Formats: sequence, C-alpha cells, structure tokens
Amino acid sequence: HGRGFFLAWKHAFKEAEEAKRAALAAKYEALRNQVNPHFLFNSFNVLSNLVYKDPDLSAQFIQQLSKVYRYVLETQQQELVPLQQELDMLKSYLFLLEIRFGASLQVENEVVASAEEAVVPLTLQMLAENAVKHNIVSKDKPLRLSLQRAEGGLVMHNTLQRKHNEQESLGVGLPNIQERYRYLCGQQLQIEESNGSFAVRIPVIPLREA
Repeated sequence: HGRGFFLAWKHAFKEAEEAKRAALAAKYEALRNQVNPHFLFNSFNVLSNLVYKDPDLSAQFIQQLSKVYRYVLETQQQELVPLQQELDMLKSYLFLLEIRFGASLQVENEVVASAEEAVVPLTLQMLAENAVKHNIVSKDKPLRLSLQRAEGGLVMHNTLQRKHNEQESLGVGLPNIQERYRYLCGQQLQIEESNGSFAVRIPVIPLREA
C-alpha cells in the first residue's frame, strides 16, 4: 500500500510540474509572438504608409500599437486578467488589423464584461492573430471575425478559408493556452470546425474563485 501511495503521489507531482512548465511556456510564447519581427515589419510597414497620407490616423496607430505592447509586458507574469482588460487590449489589436486590411477584415464584438470575470491574458489576441495568420484576408474573400457569449464563457468565430498550402496546425500558442486553462480551472478551450467556420469556446473564470 505504501509503495502504491508513493507512486500515485509521484505521478500527481509530475503532472503538476508539467502543467506549471506549460503555463510558463505559454507566457513566453505569448510574449515572443507579439514581438516577432514579422509582426513588427507589418506594423511599421502600415505606419510608414500612413505617416504622409494621414498624420492623424498614424498617430492613432502608434497609440494603439503602444497599448498592445504595454499590455504584453504588464501581463507576462500574470496568470489571469479581468475580462474587461482583455477586451480593451483586443480592441487595440483589432484596430491595427483593421487599418492593415481595411474592409477585407470584418469584426463584430457583442461581449460586455462584468467586474467578476477573468481570462488567461492574450487569449483573445492570440485567437485573432491565428485567424489572420492561417486564413485568406482579401476583398474577394473578406475574413469575418466575431466574439460572442456562449454558455459558461465566450466563443470566437472566424470564417474558414485557409491559405493555399496551409498546414492544418494549431501551432504552439493554442495548445499552451489550453494547458494554462486546464492548470488554472480544470477546463480547456473547445475547438469546433464545421460549414466553413472555425470556432473556439473560451472559459470565463470568476475572479472570486481565482
């Protein structure tokens, strides 16, 4: 009995340590994805075109870009953030995407947060980034992105129109976010794909429980 108890404890301890490492890896991945050269190149390329055409809009672009990076730096050590903060950050990030893609990106957000709700930081940004990264965004095929309430949480939808030669991969960020939710609340993101639509259901964690 003693040996069995020890082995069970050892297994549980190993799982807890792996979950902690996954949470740390996800924080690093979220930060690394935000400051990668490709993202910077796209942002500054858009900005360089705006500076001479529309100085006022370029000033707004810089302001929203700074908000995105400030949020990344401020939340990299946090396990949870209030949902309202995450929605504010998403708004800034989507502003950058809408300036870049124009009418080719159509966004709808129906979510109003309460003061008692929390999510894993950068979850919504990462899902929006994945949608743009893996799907065609053009005038002929505009990408539709929506955020709505779902039972017990939120759901982010995007039209599924994968880029040519795009591998069916969720990358590293999404599985790591999965592990963080599993570690924090015993729940996971639910991924659904059907009828030209890709949807991810996101748990919302009550702050009182956190």
